Amino acid sequence: MASTDTGPKVAKAGDEAAKTDDIAGLEAGLDALDAVQTTRTPVREVLVKKVLPPLIAVALVIVVWQALVLAEVTEEYKLPAPSTVWDSVSEMWLQGTLLEVVWTSVSRGLLGFLMALAIGTPLGLLVARVKFVRAALGPILSGLQSLPSVAWVPPAVIWLGLEPSMMYAVILLGAVPSIANGLVSGVDQVPPLFLRAGRTLGATGLRGTWHIVLPAALPGYVAGLKQGWAFSWRSLMAAEIIASSPELGLGLGQLLENGRNNADMPGVFLAIILILIVGIAIDLLIFSPLERWVLRSRGLLVKN
Repeated sequence: MASTDTGPKVAKAGDEAAKTDDIAGLEAGLDALDAVQTTRTPVREVLVKKVLPPLIAVALVIVVWQALVLAEVTEEYKLPAPSTVWDSVSEMWLQGTLLEVVWTSVSRGLLGFLMALAIGTPLGLLVARVKFVRAALGPILSGLQSLPSVAWVPPAVIWLGLEPSMMYAVILLGAVPSIANGLVSGVDQVPPLFLRAGRTLGATGLRGTWHIVLPAALPGYVAGLKQGWAFSWRSLMAAEIIASSPELGLGLGQLLENGRNNADMPGVFLAIILILIVGIAIDLLIFSPLERWVLRSRGLLVKN
C-alpha cells in the first residue's frame, strides 16, 4: 500500500519542479536580453567594423581614380589626378578660405533645417490628427515632396532677391514637406492600443500627443528628419549654384559654380568632395546616433 501511494506524489512533485525550472529559465532569458542591451561594443570592434570599411572604400576609389588618370581614358583637364585636387585643397587651406567656405554652407543648411523642423513638426501633427486638414493638405505635401527643390530657386529669387532669405525659403520649401510626411507616417504606425490606453489614463489632447503619440511615432519621425536634412542640403546647394552672388558670400555651391565657369576641374572635384563629406559627417554625427538611440530604447538594437 505504501508503494502505491508514493508514486503519484513523486510525479506531482516532479511536474511542479519542472514548471519552476521553466519559469526560472524564462526569467533568466528576459534578464539576459536586458543585460545584452546595456553592453557597449568595444572601441576596437567599432573601429574594425564601422571605421575601417569606409576608409578601405575611399582608398579603393582613389586607386581606381588614379588608375584611370594613368590610363589616360580622357583629357587631363576633364579628369584631374587626385594629387591635383589635393593641391587645390592645400591652396585654399593656406589662403584661409577652406573652412570659411564650408562653414558658410553648413551654417545656412543647419539654420534652414531648424526652421523647417519648427514648421514641419506642428504641421505634421496637425495633418496626422485632424481628418479635414489631412484631406486638404496631405496630397499637397506629398506633391511638394516629389517636386525638385531646384524648381523653387527662380521664383524665390524673383520674390526675395539675391538675399540669404531667398536660400532659407528654398530650404523650407524643400524640407518642410519631408519632415511633415515623416511625422505623419510615424503617427499612422502608432498601435491603436497605445491611444486607447492613453485615453484610459487621462492622456488626451495635447497631453496625449506629447506623452503617447510623439514617443510612439519617433522611428518614423526620425526617418523624416533624416530625409528633411537631405532635402535641406540639396536645396541649399541648388540655390547656391543658381543664385550665386558676391553679396551672398562664397559657399560650396558657389565654389562648384565658379569651378565650372573657370573650367577648373580640380576646383569642381574639390567642391563635390566637400559637399559629400559634409553630408556624410552630419549623418554620422547627428542622425545616426539619434536613430540608434530610438531603436535601442525600443529594444530593436542589441549592440551600439
